[in-house]
Amino acid sequence: MTIAISGTTGITLDGQFNSASSMGFKNRIINGAMVIDQRNAGASVNITTSSFVVDRFSCGIGYSTGHTGQKSTNAPPNYSSSILITVGTGASPTAGQIGRIVQGVEGFNAADLGWGTATAATITLSFWVKSSLTGTFAGGIYNGAGNRTYVFTYAISAANTWEQKTVTIAGDTSGTWVTDNTANMYVNWDLGTGSTYQGTAGSWAAGAAWSTSTSVKLAATSGATFYITGVQLEKGSTATSFDYRPYGTELALCQRYLYKVDGTDGLSSVGAGMSISTTEGRIAVQYPVKMRASPTASIAGTMYLLNNTGAGTTVTSIAANYGGAQGAMIAFGVASGLTVGAGNLLVTNTGAGNYFQASAEL
Repeated sequence: MTIAISGTTGITLDGQFNSASSMGFKNRIINGAMVIDQRNAGASVNITTSSFVVDRFSCGIGYSTGHTGQKSTNAPPNYSSSILITVGTGASPTAGQIGRIVQGVEGFNAADLGWGTATAATITLSFWVKSSLTGTFAGGIYNGAGNRTYVFTYAISAANTWEQKTVTIAGDTSGTWVTDNTANMYVNWDLGTGSTYQGTAGSWAAGAAWSTSTSVKLAATSGATFYITGVQLEKGSTATSFDYRPYGTELALCQRYLYKVDGTDGLSSVGAGMSISTTEGRIAVQYPVKMRASPTASIAGTMYLLNNTGAGTTVTSIAANYGGAQGAMIAFGVASGLTVGAGNLLVTNTGAGNYFQASAEL
């Protein structure tokens, strides 16, 4: 598209102009370039039934053992990161067993698609993949209630080679697709799923599915690898260039679903408050963005409640959470040693394994 400015005719647009594609935030997928990894900071994760590999992307292989996932620097041109899934001991899934990568899309971020109505919009899903296996792979989209689904397939032609894939899907005119802070849809890439979640590709149907009976089941092959990045879901029937957003913007979008403070940079402050007993300090925690819902708070490693002299008492538990989506007053328990009425500062010990986090994932 070119733009011409004339004192006579004003502004002239030559070529295709799509406001949704040209003004930013066209991508309904968050962290599609896999750059944000608050949980793991690039470390390998043992994959079980549901394991977040990078922010917003969960991976599950609910059978066999030894599967891992992590943020990788192996990426196609103009990208810096991807997700790498490595199969441990390969096994074929039984009927109800699941193998997939998935991201849930919040209703507020998909309301304009109008799915479930006569004016349901067409969407295009594009992504880059690389695998040690070739053949026809599958994926799918289903609604939050798990009763409307669309299975798609795509071909990986060359082993260990980055390939870009594009899937165009006519919007569903049936079913319930919420427009609030719960899950409007789940977008899935199959890694090896049993018959319970298999369907016929290319049309909307009842249920929840993201695989076919004949598609490649990556998790059946020991040592198989699968990379993915550049994931974009946008309104319209054409895949456009990837919606790169500033790092800080992408981080804030992720923090709506997960907020984490760890000791990567040293003793990191979580919040301040006061002791209400010798074994409990209540700390005010302010989240950097309003979270999707009231989150679940947790701690790991070593955390300290510091008093007015700087002395630290080791936190042993979260006793209660009196908060909501914007912030919280959280009660942290210690074995003993706090002074009633004294001020406290909650800090992490040094090291990435020492952290506070609040999760409001879909």
